[in-house]
Amino acid sequence: MMLEIHEVSKTYLRGQTPFFALQDVSLSLEAGDFVCIAGPSGSGKSTLLGIAAGLISPTQGQVCFQGQDYNCLSDETLSALRNQSIGYIMQGPSLLPNFTVLQNVLLPYYIGPQGNKLEGAPIERASTLLEQVGMLALAAQYPAELSGGELRRVAIARALVLAPTLVIADEPTGDLDDGRTEEVMRLFTQAAQAGAAILVVTHDTAPFRSGNRRYILQAGRLHLPPPSTVEAYGSQKA
Repeated sequence: MMLEIHEVSKTYLRGQTPFFALQDVSLSLEAGDFVCIAGPSGSGKSTLLGIAAGLISPTQGQVCFQGQDYNCLSDETLSALRNQSIGYIMQGPSLLPNFTVLQNVLLPYYIGPQGNKLEGAPIERASTLLEQVGMLALAAQYPAELSGGELRRVAIARALVLAPTLVIADEPTGDLDDGRTEEVMRLFTQAAQAGAAILVVTHDTAPFRSGNRRYILQAGRLHLPPPSTVEAYGSQKA
Protein backbone atom coordinates (compact mmCIF):
# COMPACT_ATOMS: atom_id res chain seq x y z
CA MET A 1 0.00 0.00 0.00
CA MET A 2 1.41 3.40 -1.01
CA LEU A 3 -0.59 5.54 1.43
CA GLU A 4 -2.97 4.42 4.15
CA ILE A 5 -5.03 6.84 6.21
CA HIS A 6 -6.87 4.98 8.94
CA GLU A 7 -9.72 6.51 10.97
CA VAL A 8 -8.09 9.93 11.11
CA SER A 9 -9.71 12.84 12.94
CA LYS A 10 -8.45 16.37 13.47
CA THR A 11 -9.87 18.67 16.12
CA TYR A 12 -9.20 22.36 16.59
CA LEU A 13 -10.41 24.68 19.32
CA ARG A 14 -12.55 27.68 18.46
CA GLY A 15 -12.41 29.55 21.71
CA GLN A 16 -13.22 26.79 24.15
CA THR A 17 -15.33 24.79 21.72
CA PRO A 18 -13.79 21.83 19.86
CA PHE A 19 -14.26 21.85 16.09
CA PHE A 20 -13.83 18.70 13.99
CA ALA A 21 -11.99 19.51 10.76
CA LEU A 22 -11.93 15.76 9.95
CA GLN A 23 -13.93 12.93 11.46
CA ASP A 24 -12.95 9.27 11.14
CA VAL A 25 -11.55 9.55 7.62
CA SER A 26 -10.07 6.41 6.08
CA LEU A 27 -8.51 6.31 2.64
CA SER A 28 -5.96 4.05 0.92
CA LEU A 29 -3.98 4.67 -2.26
CA GLU A 30 -2.05 2.11 -4.25
CA ALA A 31 0.54 2.76 -6.93
CA GLY A 32 -1.26 3.98 -10.04
CA ASP A 33 -4.30 5.37 -8.21
CA PHE A 34 -5.56 8.81 -9.19
CA VAL A 35 -7.90 9.90 -6.40
CA CYS A 36 -9.89 13.13 -6.63
CA ILE A 37 -11.78 14.64 -3.69
CA ALA A 38 -14.31 17.44 -4.10
CA GLY A 39 -15.96 19.45 -1.38
CA PRO A 40 -16.96 22.97 -0.34
CA SER A 41 -14.65 25.43 1.37
CA GLY A 42 -14.18 24.54 5.02
CA SER A 43 -14.92 20.86 4.49
CA GLY A 44 -11.44 19.75 5.62
CA LYS A 45 -9.78 19.18 2.24
CA SER A 46 -6.55 21.06 2.96
CA THR A 47 -6.33 19.54 6.44
CA LEU A 48 -6.62 16.07 4.95
CA LEU A 49 -3.82 16.75 2.47
CA GLY A 50 -1.60 18.23 5.18
CA ILE A 51 -2.06 15.07 7.23
CA ALA A 52 -1.44 12.86 4.19
CA ALA A 53 1.86 14.67 3.60
CA GLY A 54 2.92 14.49 7.24
CA LEU A 55 2.75 18.26 7.65
CA ILE A 56 -0.14 18.15 10.14
CA SER A 57 -0.48 15.64 12.98
CA PRO A 58 -3.94 14.11 13.37
CA THR A 59 -5.71 14.28 16.71
CA GLN A 60 -6.35 10.57 16.37
CA GLY A 61 -5.82 7.86 13.77
CA GLN A 62 -2.84 6.60 11.81
CA VAL A 63 -1.12 7.54 8.56
CA CYS A 64 1.36 5.18 6.88
CA PHE A 65 3.35 5.89 3.73
CA GLN A 66 5.02 2.90 2.09
CA GLY A 67 4.57 0.98 5.34
CA GLN A 68 6.11 3.69 7.52
CA ASP A 69 3.97 5.18 10.28
CA TYR A 70 4.46 8.96 10.36
CA ASN A 71 4.18 8.89 14.16
CA CYS A 72 7.28 6.70 14.34
CA LEU A 73 9.48 8.96 12.19
CA SER A 74 11.69 11.80 13.37
CA ASP A 75 11.17 15.26 11.88
CA GLU A 76 14.42 14.89 9.95
CA THR A 77 13.45 11.51 8.52
CA LEU A 78 9.96 12.69 7.63
CA SER A 79 11.33 15.81 5.92
CA ALA A 80 13.74 13.70 3.85
CA LEU A 81 10.90 11.33 2.94
CA ARG A 82 8.74 14.22 1.76
CA ASN A 83 11.54 15.70 -0.30
CA GLN A 84 12.44 12.46 -2.08
CA SER A 85 9.11 10.67 -2.39
CA ILE A 86 6.20 13.14 -2.05
CA GLY A 87 5.41 15.94 -4.47
CA TYR A 88 3.23 18.45 -2.62
CA ILE A 89 1.43 21.29 -4.39
CA MET A 90 0.13 23.86 -1.93
CA GLN A 91 -2.98 25.92 -2.53
CA GLY A 92 -1.23 29.22 -1.79
CA PRO A 93 2.10 30.76 -2.91
CA SER A 94 5.06 28.47 -2.37
CA LEU A 95 7.90 29.64 -4.62
CA LEU A 96 11.09 31.20 -3.22
CA PRO A 97 11.16 34.84 -4.36
CA ASN A 98 14.94 35.06 -4.78
CA PHE A 99 15.11 31.97 -7.00
CA THR A 100 14.39 31.99 -10.72
CA VAL A 101 11.67 29.77 -12.16
CA LEU A 102 14.24 27.11 -13.09
CA GLN A 103 15.92 27.29 -9.70
CA ASN A 104 12.56 26.90 -7.95
CA VAL A 105 11.82 23.76 -9.94
CA LEU A 106 15.28 22.41 -9.07
CA LEU A 107 14.82 23.14 -5.35
CA PRO A 108 14.15 19.48 -4.38
CA TYR A 109 17.58 18.65 -5.83
CA TYR A 110 19.26 21.46 -3.90
CA ILE A 111 17.93 20.29 -0.53
CA GLY A 112 18.21 16.55 -1.21
CA PRO A 113 21.20 14.20 -1.16
CA GLN A 114 22.04 15.28 -4.70
CA GLY A 115 23.29 18.58 -3.26
CA ASN A 116 24.83 20.79 -5.91
CA LYS A 117 25.18 18.07 -8.54
CA LEU A 118 22.75 19.75 -10.87
CA GLU A 119 24.40 19.37 -14.24
CA GLY A 120 22.93 17.28 -17.01
CA ALA A 121 19.88 15.15 -16.20
CA PRO A 122 18.34 17.26 -13.39
CA ILE A 123 18.35 20.41 -15.50
CA GLU A 124 17.02 18.49 -18.50
CA ARG A 125 14.25 17.03 -16.35
CA ALA A 126 13.30 20.45 -14.95
CA SER A 127 13.37 22.03 -18.40
CA THR A 128 11.17 19.29 -19.84
CA LEU A 129 8.57 19.80 -17.11
CA LEU A 130 8.64 23.57 -17.58
CA GLU A 131 8.05 23.04 -21.28
CA GLN A 132 5.14 20.70 -20.54
CA VAL A 133 3.45 23.33 -18.33
CA GLY A 134 4.21 26.12 -20.81
CA MET A 135 6.78 27.92 -18.66
CA LEU A 136 10.14 27.16 -20.28
CA ALA A 137 10.32 30.57 -21.96
CA LEU A 138 10.13 32.17 -18.49
CA ALA A 139 12.74 29.91 -16.85
CA ALA A 140 15.01 32.88 -16.02
CA GLN A 141 12.23 35.04 -14.54
CA TYR A 142 11.53 35.52 -10.83
CA PRO A 143 8.22 34.79 -9.06
CA ALA A 144 7.37 38.48 -8.65
CA GLU A 145 7.24 38.74 -12.45
CA LEU A 146 4.68 35.95 -12.85
CA SER A 147 0.90 35.79 -12.75
CA GLY A 148 -0.97 33.58 -10.29
CA GLY A 149 -1.56 30.90 -12.91
CA GLU A 150 2.10 30.95 -13.93
CA LEU A 151 3.19 30.56 -10.30
CA ARG A 152 0.89 27.56 -10.00
CA ARG A 153 2.34 25.90 -13.08
CA VAL A 154 5.89 26.31 -11.77
CA ALA A 155 4.85 24.78 -8.45
CA ILE A 156 3.38 21.79 -10.30
CA ALA A 157 6.61 21.29 -12.26
CA ARG A 158 8.61 21.45 -9.02
CA ALA A 159 6.37 18.86 -7.36
CA LEU A 160 7.00 16.43 -10.22
CA VAL A 161 10.72 17.01 -10.79
CA LEU A 162 11.97 14.07 -8.67
CA ALA A 163 9.31 11.72 -10.10
CA PRO A 164 7.75 11.21 -6.63
CA THR A 165 5.85 8.07 -5.76
CA LEU A 166 3.05 10.15 -4.21
CA VAL A 167 1.73 13.46 -5.59
CA ILE A 168 -0.54 15.54 -3.35
CA ALA A 169 -2.21 18.56 -4.94
CA ASP A 170 -4.39 21.17 -3.22
CA GLU A 171 -6.58 22.92 -5.83
CA PRO A 172 -3.84 22.59 -8.47
CA THR A 173 -5.89 24.13 -11.30
CA GLY A 174 -7.64 26.98 -9.48
CA ASP A 175 -5.71 29.68 -11.40
CA LEU A 176 -5.59 27.90 -14.76
CA ASP A 177 -7.72 28.10 -17.88
CA ASP A 178 -9.28 25.05 -19.50
CA GLY A 179 -6.31 24.30 -21.76
CA ARG A 180 -3.73 24.50 -18.98
CA THR A 181 -5.98 22.45 -16.70
CA GLU A 182 -6.07 19.67 -19.28
CA GLU A 183 -2.28 19.76 -19.57
CA VAL A 184 -1.83 19.47 -15.81
CA MET A 185 -4.32 16.63 -15.57
CA ARG A 186 -2.47 14.89 -18.38
CA LEU A 187 0.78 15.17 -16.41
CA PHE A 188 -0.90 13.69 -13.33
CA THR A 189 -2.40 10.89 -15.40
CA GLN A 190 1.01 10.09 -16.89
CA ALA A 191 2.55 10.04 -13.40
CA ALA A 192 -0.14 7.61 -12.25
CA GLN A 193 0.41 5.42 -15.30
CA ALA A 194 4.12 5.36 -14.40
CA GLY A 195 3.27 4.03 -10.94
CA ALA A 196 2.79 7.09 -8.75
CA ALA A 197 -0.24 7.57 -6.52
CA ILE A 198 -2.05 10.89 -7.11
CA LEU A 199 -4.26 12.61 -4.52
CA VAL A 200 -6.02 15.81 -5.62
CA VAL A 201 -8.59 18.00 -3.88
CA THR A 202 -10.49 20.43 -6.04
CA HIS A 203 -13.48 22.68 -6.63
CA ASP A 204 -13.07 22.31 -10.38
CA THR A 205 -14.98 19.82 -12.46
CA ALA A 206 -12.23 18.75 -14.88
CA PRO A 207 -9.85 17.44 -12.18
CA PHE A 208 -12.72 15.66 -10.46
CA ARG A 209 -13.58 13.85 -13.69
CA SER A 210 -9.93 12.95 -14.29
CA GLY A 211 -9.50 10.62 -11.34
CA ASN A 212 -10.16 6.90 -11.43
CA ARG A 213 -11.54 7.13 -7.86
CA ARG A 214 -13.70 10.01 -6.62
CA TYR A 215 -14.91 11.11 -3.20
CA ILE A 216 -16.83 13.96 -1.59
CA LEU A 217 -15.56 15.52 1.64
CA GLN A 218 -18.26 17.34 3.55
CA ALA A 219 -18.21 18.56 7.14
CA GLY A 220 -15.01 16.60 7.73
CA ARG A 221 -16.41 13.26 6.57
CA LEU A 222 -15.41 11.39 3.43
CA HIS A 223 -18.13 9.85 1.24
CA LEU A 224 -18.48 8.13 -2.08
CA PRO A 225 -20.32 10.54 -4.39
CA PRO A 226 -23.84 9.63 -5.50
CA PRO A 227 -24.20 9.12 -9.26
CA SER A 228 -26.06 12.43 -9.55
CA THR A 229 -23.02 14.28 -8.21
CA VAL A 230 -20.66 12.65 -10.70
CA GLU A 231 -23.08 13.40 -13.53
CA ALA A 232 -23.38 17.02 -12.38
CA TYR A 233 -19.62 17.43 -12.40
CA GLY A 234 -19.42 15.77 -15.78
CA SER A 235 -21.99 18.12 -17.30
CA GLN A 236 -20.45 21.35 -16.01
CA LYS A 237 -17.75 23.39 -17.67
CA ALA A 238 -14.45 23.24 -15.79
